[in-house]
Amino acid sequence: MKITFFGHACFGIEIANTHILIDPFITGNPKASHIDINEIKADYILVTHAHQDHILDVEAVAKNTGAVIVSNYEIYMHYTAKDFKAHPLNHGGTFRTESFSAKYVNAVHTSSFPDGSYGGQPGGFVITAGDKSLYVAGDTAVTMDMKLIPMSTQLTASILPIGDNFTMGVEDAIITTDLVACDKVIGCHFNTFPPIEINVDDAKKKFTEANKELLILEIGTSVEI
Repeated sequence: MKITFFGHACFGIEIANTHILIDPFITGNPKASHIDINEIKADYILVTHAHQDHILDVEAVAKNTGAVIVSNYEIYMHYTAKDFKAHPLNHGGTFRTESFSAKYVNAVHTSSFPDGSYGGQPGGFVITAGDKSLYVAGDTAVTMDMKLIPMSTQLTASILPIGDNFTMGVEDAIITTDLVACDKVIGCHFNTFPPIEINVDDAKKKFTEANKELLILEIGTSVEI
C-alpha cells in the first residue's frame, strides 16, 4: 500500500494497480502549487465530508479520470445529481472492490457544502487490502467510538489530523493511537491555514516521548506501509 501526500488532508493510495484519492483539496492550497491535478490517477475518490477543504477538486479529478466517488448518502446524491459516478455509504457500511474494502466509520465534526447545503454526517474510512489496513480518520475530535475499530481490524497505520482548532490536536492524536491500537501515524490537516499552524518538531517530540511514531510527509512524497 503506497500512500502519497498531496497536502492538507488529501492522499493518494495505490494498491496494486488501483488508485484511491482521499479528500482532494489541491488547487486551493498554495503549498501544493507544484501538484498538477491533471496528472493524478484515481479509480475511486473517497470523501470524508463536504467541507470545501476536502472536496474542492473532486469534480475536476472525477472528470479527468472517470473515478467513482464514494461517500455518505447526501454527498452521493449531490454528485449523482451532476451525473458523476458515485456509490453511497453510511456509518458501519463497507464498500468492497476486488483490490480493497473501505468501511465508513464515525467522525465527530460537521459537514456542509460550500453553498451551505447539508453534507450528511461526517466520517472516516478503514481501508483494507490483504493484510494491510489504514485508518483515515477524516476531520474529527477524539472519540470513544474509535475503540471499536481494533475490535474487528488490526491497523497497520492511521492518518490523523493534528492541527487542532477544527479537529483534534497532537495530544488527542496520541490518545487516539491507544484507542485504535496503532502507534504509527501519518499527520494531516495542519499548517495549511493560520488557525491550524503547529510546530512540527514539537509534535514529533511529543509522539516520540509517548513511544509513538509520527510521519510528516512533504507534499508530493510517498511512503509504503
